[in-house]
Amino acid sequence: MKKSKILMLIAALLPLGLFFFPLWKITLEAPQYPTPLGMYIHINDFSDDNPHDIKNINLMNHYVGMKYIPDAIPEFKIFPTGILITTSIGLLIGFFGNYKWFLGWFILMIVVSAAGMYDFYLWEHDYGHNLDPKAILKFTNPDGTQMGFQPPLLGSKDILNFKAHSYPRLGALFLLLGIATSYLAYIVGKKQTKNNQLM
Repeated sequence: MKKSKILMLIAALLPLGLFFFPLWKITLEAPQYPTPLGMYIHINDFSDDNPHDIKNINLMNHYVGMKYIPDAIPEFKIFPTGILITTSIGLLIGFFGNYKWFLGWFILMIVVSAAGMYDFYLWEHDYGHNLDPKAILKFTNPDGTQMGFQPPLLGSKDILNFKAHSYPRLGALFLLLGIATSYLAYIVGKKQTKNNQLM
């Protein structure tokens, strides 16, 4: 089997790491919490960094009118199905396609990943801005508008006396490696095809 096809098969399988490792992590640091509160986001679930972290985040957020972090969201059904479908497509391309199809899968995964990040941003925005008007505590910006509590999409951000951190985890690395490997498969396949034409 050609080296490019082997690389493409590996690329298609790497995103399956999302089923075994967390995709993202959000951490909240504050003086009143000696141990930061943390939440892992998996492809099909939320989980605590430390015992009861999500429960404590929900209790804290309740005072400012933020929604509870649910046990499940629709994306937990959509994302796993999407990864299984794109992996299947990648394997079919790896076995039966040529290097041009490898580039197609690379572009497909870029689009799917960008859509996932945008959906994550929309969820964070709604979570941080769609507040209960009957909240116990209300905070406003200097211009008088309601303060939002949206965590950062990527990086760190000060929210009142908290510092929120949002960074990818090992599952995201598997996804990125899969995407990068598919592009490498395309480059290798293109070179192999060109060399064969010169012979």
